[in-house]
Amino acid sequence: MRSDQYVVTIAKYGTRSTVRSDVFLNYPVYHQADGPIRMDYFVWVLRNDERTIVVDTGFSRHGGAVRKREMLIDPPELFTRLGVDPDDAPLVLITHAHFDHIGNLRHFPASPMVLSESEFRFWQGEHAHRALFHHSVEDDELAALAQLVADGRVELFSGRHEAAPGVELVEIGGHTPGQSVVIVQTSEGPVLLASDAIHYYEEYEADMPFTSVADLVGMYDGFDTIRRMVTSGEVRHLVSGHDPATLERFAAVEGDLAGLVATIGDAA
Repeated sequence: MRSDQYVVTIAKYGTRSTVRSDVFLNYPVYHQADGPIRMDYFVWVLRNDERTIVVDTGFSRHGGAVRKREMLIDPPELFTRLGVDPDDAPLVLITHAHFDHIGNLRHFPASPMVLSESEFRFWQGEHAHRALFHHSVEDDELAALAQLVADGRVELFSGRHEAAPGVELVEIGGHTPGQSVVIVQTSEGPVLLASDAIHYYEEYEADMPFTSVADLVGMYDGFDTIRRMVTSGEVRHLVSGHDPATLERFAAVEGDLAGLVATIGDAA
């Protein structure tokens, strides 16, 4: 396998059941009937012969429990079963600082990490405590992140950043001030790990923003940016951040993780 190509692993660790009006912003303006909808929770692993990269670390047991999220498998256990050894200090890419994306940073005590600078500064700033932002974070996890930055283990970036050969972070904004996506090169073409820039494929395809948003215009702009990436060929495969249909779009993994894991790319 080329050093700038990867196998992308999409791994589900949690889920919740809710209704459409809870996930789409100002849902009545679409004049659609309300109804049930599921939200799944994922982490992502990028691997080739030279390196392993983790994208986000999922929610902690506490972070999920207080929000009544169902944990299907504890993310640290899931990483272990995926062959990710924290002793190897894999690079950890953080797309944003919500509870379901930084809940297990302590599982990687020696790993270098990468995060948008605007994301970090926002959560250390004067608006982080406001209810419509604060409900999506855990204070102790933000404190742990701040300590990692102070210790020099987090590289802060702006705009676009090459995290490794064949892996690029792109700051999108919208959902959070520094929401980022990850472009990964694979044998099946470039993959965009959209994280929460696109929670649901319907959100993106029907132009229906998610209910949690820091900058609504920025979220619409993010949709348009991703559309241009897809249209231009910069991205071939789009991986949503929470859509239950995500795993069905890619190659299923059999065995004890069947139903929880899919992959993109060839390791041969």
